[in-house]
Amino acid sequence: MSQEPSSPARLGRPRSEAATSHARIMDAVHALLQETSVRDLTMEAVARRAEVGKPTLYKWWPTKSALVLAMFHERLLGQVETAPAATAEQVIRAKVQYLVREFNGLFGKVMGELVAEGQSDPAVLQEMHEGHLRERRAATWADVERGIRAGEFAPGTDPELVIDAIFGPLYYRLLLRFPLTPAYGDALVDFVLGGARAPRGGTTRRRVP
Repeated sequence: MSQEPSSPARLGRPRSEAATSHARIMDAVHALLQETSVRDLTMEAVARRAEVGKPTLYKWWPTKSALVLAMFHERLLGQVETAPAATAEQVIRAKVQYLVREFNGLFGKVMGELVAEGQSDPAVLQEMHEGHLRERRAATWADVERGIRAGEFAPGTDPELVIDAIFGPLYYRLLLRFPLTPAYGDALVDFVLGGARAPRGGTTRRRVP
């Protein structure tokens, strides 16, 4: 039985016009936020820098904060690297160190500005929670529960209190522009988890630098 000749395989699929516009928009937001604040950023400026129409922006992102958060996910948020056999405490410590690094860069600048914007526009805080914080909080909650099951943390340890006690001070220092250092992050984890670890003898707490 004869067969129809097959079409030659494509070596690569060209990027669509939509994908190209999307990339230009993300580039524009990233560049503009290094020059101005979230409050002063406008959809007009983004459209002009990206060479797209404003309707294109609003078709994909209904608000400015949604657009900024989209850029966060695509351009500023990386993966926290931990060893496959890392303990729950090691994973939490790695997350703290990652956040300390990010808070000292563009991410921290824009995050602080978004929190400030949210004081007068609750929709901004809601979008931050739905699009950024909730997923990460749930993942750390699972880390704490894994630590309880593994015997790292005492039974009855409250994941919500652990998360608030560790990450709350980082946001506090970000918003008040206090220094955030890796040494402070490690000391904070030691202090909070010192009260959550399952009894295994004495522990040494580091002094906050």
